[in-house]
Amino acid sequence: MRRREFLSALASVAMSPFPVHARQAPVIGFLRNTSREDSEVLLAAMREGLRKSGYVEGKNLAIEYHFADNQLDRLPALATDLVRHQVAVIIAGGNASSYAAKAATQTIPIVFSTGDGPVQFGLVSNLGRPGGNVTGVSFLPTGTLAVKRLEYLHELMPKTTTIAYLYNPKNRSLDQELKVVRRAADRMNLHILVVTVGSEGDLTPGFERIAHEHAGALLVGADSLFYSLRNRIIELATRQTLPMMHYLRDVTAAGGLMSYGASITDAYRQAGIYAGGILKGAKPADLPVILPTKFELVINLTTAKAFGIDVPLSLMVRADEMIE
Repeated sequence: MRRREFLSALASVAMSPFPVHARQAPVIGFLRNTSREDSEVLLAAMREGLRKSGYVEGKNLAIEYHFADNQLDRLPALATDLVRHQVAVIIAGGNASSYAAKAATQTIPIVFSTGDGPVQFGLVSNLGRPGGNVTGVSFLPTGTLAVKRLEYLHELMPKTTTIAYLYNPKNRSLDQELKVVRRAADRMNLHILVVTVGSEGDLTPGFERIAHEHAGALLVGADSLFYSLRNRIIELATRQTLPMMHYLRDVTAAGGLMSYGASITDAYRQAGIYAGGILKGAKPADLPVILPTKFELVINLTTAKAFGIDVPLSLMVRADEMIE
């Protein structure tokens, strides 16, 4: 069954009349490693998915929100607290949150939204039939998209020989991403300058190093921390007129130069639909992990003009969206 047909069928089931045992509003948990402020757009998408499943927060559903405010060591305790409150479902946003939720319970259903490879990193045993209590949405297959982003960035800046790569050492999936990026860079005769950023305090010295090493462009690793810090990253990149390739459209729309990837808001919307279906009786073990089918190249022409960059026609004709 195709993904769209599957989700439509699941939503139809979820819209059926409430069973007698579900008349009391269920409580679900939401766990994310960033702050609530940085998650509002994603929360709105998740609630939209829940509404499609017949659940509206404050009417027939309660949500217990736990945010780690980018302090990953808090996640195990936050996940354990949701388990202690016996929530009906946990929606885990981001890689680290998904691992923490899985470590905290083997019985409460978990719906993740992550950029990691779910099988590769042990969230599920199989994409088609996950088994256990965990399923969800993987919107950024590790590695493959990063190579494409590097290729697009090189096409935009063909004379640039050194490209900075923003790396969070606390995200183990970036180790694999960095490996494939380096291999691709070798084929293109490019040097990758790894800039380690594990917290907001690392950003300023990181960008100072980029300037000192004369990197001509920036490739942002696919990590939720960098989404959380997107406004500051845009500010620093703009200050240096540093062409940046991100993994999310939201950042390009906010002033970044270019992005290539799937929609993170769509992933959270689908997570909401899945959570609603589970509340209606669907089992996570039977719900296939959803993978993206569409990836979008987005270019901010206003930023390009401000940087004095002429976007080549070869990129413009392939862009799915050009922001002016």
